[in-house]
Amino acid sequence: MKAQRSEPNRPLQRARFLGVHLDPLTIDETVARCVKAVEERSPITIGVLNAAKIVRLRKDPRLSRAVLGCDLVLADGQSVVWAAGLLRRPLPERVAGIDLMLSLLPEAERRGHRVFFLGARQEVLDRTVAEIRRRFPRLTVAGSRHGYFSSAEAPEVADEIRASGADLLFIGVSSPMKELFVQDWSARTGSQVVHGVGGTFDVLAGEVRRAPEWWQRHGLEWLYRCLQEPMRLGPRYFTTNFAFVLLVAREAARGLTRGLTRGQSRSSGAGGDRR
Repeated sequence: MKAQRSEPNRPLQRARFLGVHLDPLTIDETVARCVKAVEERSPITIGVLNAAKIVRLRKDPRLSRAVLGCDLVLADGQSVVWAAGLLRRPLPERVAGIDLMLSLLPEAERRGHRVFFLGARQEVLDRTVAEIRRRFPRLTVAGSRHGYFSSAEAPEVADEIRASGADLLFIGVSSPMKELFVQDWSARTGSQVVHGVGGTFDVLAGEVRRAPEWWQRHGLEWLYRCLQEPMRLGPRYFTTNFAFVLLVAREAARGLTRGLTRGQSRSSGAGGDRR
């Protein structure tokens, strides 16, 4: 079941490059849109893109449709922000999934919005919810459920979320399951904000360490993560990052060529007018 989404929730102008589009929003602007969605009962879905996912979308049409079909598509990786600037499609800042979730939770606590957490192993999920309750003691946790379910069970999961009365749904499962659940079942959950947050639950539960701010600011969060699990993540990160750099370089070269061609055309046109 695909949600019917309200066009006014979309920014008027999106940054388009590398075959994707992103919404040029700051994290504060994104939080404001999410609060408005809950208050006005006007549902929105949120997709995020980093370098690896942009590379993956080019080979996975179904994932591409799911991510780019979200109401808001945000730059989860600093490298995406840098690439957008290089390609003259500037984005104001990175809006990481974990940072957005941790900015939405205090707003939900203050406004009495109900939240649901879907994802991870049960023991990790329990620690995640406990940590969130510790940080936000007045937050209304409508419910939680581990992320190990089949596609056949997805309707039942969506109905469980709807029955909880959740206003905001945070999905901590891996790609592409996360994106496909958002695409197919977000409307059925009844949640006004549906946000896929990837490995956020693992960070909050203490399963993995998030990179310090310096690493994040310099676009090296992927490397910090890789150093924690080099055998599993090393080949994946280096392969996708190299592919991403090539994509950016090719598009930059095409833009330069187009600019030179237009310049030559204008020069030729000006010269042709002379008598």
